[in-house]
Amino acid sequence: MDFLHYPYASQRMTMFAKRGMVATSHPLASQAGLDILKKGGNAVDAAIATAAALTVVEPTSNGIGGDAFAIVWMKDKLHGLNSSGPSPKSISIDAVKERGYEKMPTHGVIPVTVPGVPAAWVALSKRFGKLPLSETLKPAITYAQEGYPISPTLGKYWNLAYKKYKQTLQGDEFLHWFETFAPDGRPPKIGELWRSEAHANTLQTIAETNGESFYKGELAEKIDAFFKKHNGFLTKDDLSTFEPIWVNPIHIHYRGYDIWEIPPNGQGIVALMALSIVKEFEFHTKDDIETYHKQIEALKLAMTDGKAFITDPQHMEADVNVWLSEKYGAKRREQIGKTARMPEPLQQGKSGTVYLATADEEGNMVSYIQSNYMGFGSGIVIPDTGIAMQNRGADFSLDSSHPNALQPGKRTYHTIIPGFITKGKAAIGPFGVMGGYMQPQGHMQVVMNMIDFHLNPQAALDAPRWQWIEGKRVIVEPNFPNHIAQGLARKGHEIQVSLDHGAFGRGQIIWRDPKTGVLIGGTEKRTDSAIAIW
Repeated sequence: MDFLHYPYASQRMTMFAKRGMVATSHPLASQAGLDILKKGGNAVDAAIATAAALTVVEPTSNGIGGDAFAIVWMKDKLHGLNSSGPSPKSISIDAVKERGYEKMPTHGVIPVTVPGVPAAWVALSKRFGKLPLSETLKPAITYAQEGYPISPTLGKYWNLAYKKYKQTLQGDEFLHWFETFAPDGRPPKIGELWRSEAHANTLQTIAETNGESFYKGELAEKIDAFFKKHNGFLTKDDLSTFEPIWVNPIHIHYRGYDIWEIPPNGQGIVALMALSIVKEFEFHTKDDIETYHKQIEALKLAMTDGKAFITDPQHMEADVNVWLSEKYGAKRREQIGKTARMPEPLQQGKSGTVYLATADEEGNMVSYIQSNYMGFGSGIVIPDTGIAMQNRGADFSLDSSHPNALQPGKRTYHTIIPGFITKGKAAIGPFGVMGGYMQPQGHMQVVMNMIDFHLNPQAALDAPRWQWIEGKRVIVEPNFPNHIAQGLARKGHEIQVSLDHGAFGRGQIIWRDPKTGVLIGGTEKRTDSAIAIW
């Protein structure tokens, strides 16, 4: 594709490389991945090193106690990994309601599900890695031991989390979060060195035991003891029986390209559904009121449908293929009118995250995402380990009739999604935009920016974004074109200009030129991100 440059303000340049590329939200993490490539590792080894480093240098968004998903292009074939953990075996709707809750809490021991991050590293390394885990985790261990300076965006969100937690997290179970992330009674300042010996030791034991320590050994014992002490549900048995799942990615054909996502329980299918709805429309220009109107209407229909049916695939009544069909796209497309509408789910018969992309000189590529959810996660940190536990269980419903109703040993609706693009039999490359329910919306927008409007990866990420919230409410970035916002308001959209870019996700893209093999990279201007190249 001949990319066009687009005049969106950015301090970043499109990056080009031949032998390798690592794109992520923190320069030190990108450098960790590149170091592993130069030591003889492949794109998978680089992804593991980068992901591990991100648990250290960006704890506001992810950690060892989170979940992960990956799409891997290896030796001309696409592979998917779902390493999201299930709810504890002892939890139930009744058990949660007996503790006085009418909906799942967002913090504390109750919403903690089995972490999948260490298992993802192990599974990827065993199947595709060239270097041992003891080698790929070294950069992360060094960062944790020796410390690193706090970058601007990291410092901002660390401070915001501290202020929020200081007001809301009052129980004894939260003391270890403050001891770990605010040991001097305050969050670290921008430019200040931060280190965590406990985090380093935890990474070291995960590396030395290939993850066994976390799921069956010393770390599992510490997790089990903590949850018993604080009347939680997670146990060592829940950890020891967990295994990530290798899955076949799902896709739709979009204007000559195939767009790939991980199947449910992730929400990647929402991005595919939205693209399926708009693909028969003709879009002549990007900055046009009709372009944005159709995008927003398609997305909110797809998102509404996704929220109505996505859950653990073993508990889903609807067939995924129904939602990816031409019939679905056509039916929803005809419901898009000239004005904004209130979305309702289509009736069918029963039937705080980090994203990174890597590529190596052999043609292998990885799209990888991991998260604790809602920033630091549950507010639970296991003593003397640096492990911040996720709160993915917060998305479960306590309505037993809901598809995503809480059940023991069940995976919940999951927001984090890696994306990938192919053309014919060739890999084009990984892409992703992190950020809760912004993620499928960001996927749709950057895919259309590149394919429909021919923007290069950097320009595709730089372009102002919008986010549908609910009903007719849409928030837009501060630099979103004012005349477009006014035009959308005239069509009935309730437009609100956000003063903060943080709500619109953070993305990375690597695009491989199928003719030359040259790697073309874009990284996120909305955070401290960087691309490391070779």
